[in-house]
Amino acid sequence: MTDTPIAPGGIFIGAGTGGTKPQQLDLKRANRHGLIAGATGTGKTVTVQGLIEGLSKAGVPCFVADVKGDLSGLAMAGSPTAKTHATFAARAAEIGDATWAYADTPVQFWDLFGEQGHPIRTTVSEMGPLLLSRLMDLNEVQEGVLTIAFHVADKDGLLLLDLDDLQAMLVDCAGRAEELTTTYGNVSKQSVGTIQRALLQLRSQGGEHFFGEPALDMDDFIGTDDKGRGIVNVLAADKLMASPKLYATFLLWLMSELFEHLPEVGDPDKPVLCFFFDEAHLLFDAAPKALLEKIEQVVRLIRSKGVGIYFITQNPIDIPDTVAGQLGNRVQHALRAFTPRDQAAVRAAATTFRANPGVDVETAITELKVGEALVSMLLPDGSPAPVERILIAPPGSRVGPVTPVERGVLIQTDPVGTKYDTPIDRVSAEEILSGKAQEAAAAAAEATAKSAADKAAAVQAKADAVAARVAEKQRVAEQREADRKAKDDALAAANSPWNRVATSAARSASSAVGRQVANEVSKAVFGSSRGASGGIVGSLVRGVLGGLFKGR
Repeated sequence: MTDTPIAPGGIFIGAGTGGTKPQQLDLKRANRHGLIAGATGTGKTVTVQGLIEGLSKAGVPCFVADVKGDLSGLAMAGSPTAKTHATFAARAAEIGDATWAYADTPVQFWDLFGEQGHPIRTTVSEMGPLLLSRLMDLNEVQEGVLTIAFHVADKDGLLLLDLDDLQAMLVDCAGRAEELTTTYGNVSKQSVGTIQRALLQLRSQGGEHFFGEPALDMDDFIGTDDKGRGIVNVLAADKLMASPKLYATFLLWLMSELFEHLPEVGDPDKPVLCFFFDEAHLLFDAAPKALLEKIEQVVRLIRSKGVGIYFITQNPIDIPDTVAGQLGNRVQHALRAFTPRDQAAVRAAATTFRANPGVDVETAITELKVGEALVSMLLPDGSPAPVERILIAPPGSRVGPVTPVERGVLIQTDPVGTKYDTPIDRVSAEEILSGKAQEAAAAAAEATAKSAADKAAAVQAKADAVAARVAEKQRVAEQREADRKAKDDALAAANSPWNRVATSAARSASSAVGRQVANEVSKAVFGSSRGASGGIVGSLVRGVLGGLFKGR
């Protein structure tokens, strides 16, 4: 057995019988992305495992979504006692790979639910309205309302960290609908209600575990161990697959975050990081046009950040043409052409390879054995190599999952430690808006209490005024009655027999006295003469005096 001839800076993928036609992934072109396709059970997982091992040995960190749990075996070296040992040893001998040996790979385990690895969290703000709308399956109108909520939160300095914050922000926007509609456009309570129901569904899928702090530090995804090997980040995705929208949105978010986090490096000698996305069709199923454009943009531009993205799927036509055109490195395992769609997939896959006169691609795709593949990698000059039919090199790590005990030990001893294990709940939109609501409620209660007191005082004053008017009216009535009674009593007394006799006697007496006085005065003034003049004057005097006394 001889060493397979591989140029420096390359990762051995496989070769033909006897070590002929060796194929390698050029590290300088590994950031040009790739596709690994094939039907179930044709060997895609082993191919992915071998590629990740080679990249790690070259010092390239990797991320892989482990859908079935098999890729966790990267953390453990394979064993001569494993049932796959005889097959792998024979294949290594057949392709002339004298360097094949069992070895482990440095691994960090992650899990959005925090059960089989360190929790991965991000904040609602970092996710953004576009990806959240995709995650909650919102229409354009509802996405617009969600975008307004994000804008208002940013303007008001409110942190949107978890789903509670977003829910509180939506409630606040619904309460300010009239104000916001005037400024930003229609914000209907119906749209807010629809978003709230979508949030409830997201919670039921476990989405609340994904949003919060501490948020993932991208630098923890990019590192090497003490031997210079790239650390492989394995995401436990078996449970996550039950929530395909959450899975797809998370993967797209992760790519977007790396794009924003990493600096431009052009084409480095080896990638800064390589992604492997299993069940890649979930990224594109029923995705709206805006989301497809976002995926295409990230795939196209992240290359210059030194990141390579590898999609793993059963059928190559699951990948949109705009994305598939960016995938320079290709490994095609067997496809089954039992249905018209399968036959179309075979023809489509055959046209994506650079032609090789010695390989009938369309026929070979349906004839490939397990562990055999059609391979076309980018050459150092950037052009695709002619397609070759080869056997895939066996991996050195365990094929199959680690045990729960092994996983627990690896989690406790990896470089991440306990950094993400305890959630943090700092003051954010939910707490601030709740505080404002409580203050507003207290102020309203105080105003209501003051208003009630004023109203009670007014009612009492009105009652007092009415009572005073009634009392005054009663007093006036009583006074009138008293005056009337006094008048009646006086009239009655004046009309009594005794009072009439006394009055008559007084009148007689006063008349006699008046006449007597008048005579005396007359005599004194005019003498005793009873002439004509004296008689007239005396009569006048007696009349006056008599009237005076009569009046008495």
